[in-house]
Amino acid sequence: MLALMEYEIVQIRGWMIPSEFIDIIAVAEMTPGPIATNTATFIGYRVAGPGGAALATLGVIFPSLLLVLPAAWLFNRYRENKGMQQIMEGIHPAVISLIVLAAFILGKDVMIDLKSYLIFGAGLVLLLFTRTHPLLLIALGATAGLLLYL
Repeated sequence: MLALMEYEIVQIRGWMIPSEFIDIIAVAEMTPGPIATNTATFIGYRVAGPGGAALATLGVIFPSLLLVLPAAWLFNRYRENKGMQQIMEGIHPAVISLIVLAAFILGKDVMIDLKSYLIFGAGLVLLLFTRTHPLLLIALGATAGLLLYL
């Protein structure tokens, strides 16, 4: 979802530059709720004020709701079906590939110098090899940014 939003908002519409989009994602990640919904709300507000925030939020939630409700019903009804289990096994790697794609698309505008690679590497090591809470990781990244970029 974020990769699609970035493409439409930054590349097609030109409503903001990549660094602004990344900043909005950082704030949306820290606020409670789904990141795509929070990002849409912040972008809607940035582009068109409170009305834009409300419309952008509805625009993200409504199509998903229309797709997820029937899909959830079908999944619940056929969850024990071998075909449904095979479909779900195929969906898992596809979802991971979409997450990795979004990381690459957004990362190209964030990874600007050696310091940013060091912060990324330290965060990745903490995520992979420790049980560091994501909020602590965000706070550590912000602190590292302050110390390294001041």
